[in-house]
Amino acid sequence: MYDAIEDPYCYPGTTVLKNLLDVRDQDTLTELEAVLTAARADEPLPVGRLSVSQYVAIHHHLFQDVYPWAGKYRTVRISKDGSAFCYPENIAREMKELFASLRNWNFLHGLPREQFAAEAAAFLSTLNAIHPFREGNGRSQTTFITLLAEQADHALDLDRLVPEQFLAAMVASFKGDDRPLEQQLLLLVGQ
Repeated sequence: MYDAIEDPYCYPGTTVLKNLLDVRDQDTLTELEAVLTAARADEPLPVGRLSVSQYVAIHHHLFQDVYPWAGKYRTVRISKDGSAFCYPENIAREMKELFASLRNWNFLHGLPREQFAAEAAAFLSTLNAIHPFREGNGRSQTTFITLLAEQADHALDLDRLVPEQFLAAMVASFKGDDRPLEQQLLLLVGQ
């Protein structure tokens, strides 16, 4: 769970996020969220040009049945395990800069496998540090990086993804070491 002070996203006196289902039990919400977002992930995703607006649309698409703020940047400061994510007042600017950098890199198209993994890890690491949404960042990141890889001719095999190892790599990247994330992406890209 995220650390947040006086979180208007939560039901008063709880850490349960306000939701369209009015579920007030965290375990039940977690289960329903997983089912509903998985169903949306099986549908066609929003099309776009690998832009900020497509990324936001992906979050909205995945979480539209769960949260009223799906596809909207968070307005509170959050941290996880004592590490702060981008302050909300900086999210729009940081997202614009990150996606401009991706565009300048030609969306990582035409890069050799190893360089693709390195640049994709750097992108994903920064995107995670920005953490634009109150919840659902990881699933949105995975969905987007899969689209990015596919369009860059480096399709990811998500059947090879080991959630615990990928999460550990994401944590390491947040602490400044992108190498484990790069290695995880290399495993997903394959030969």
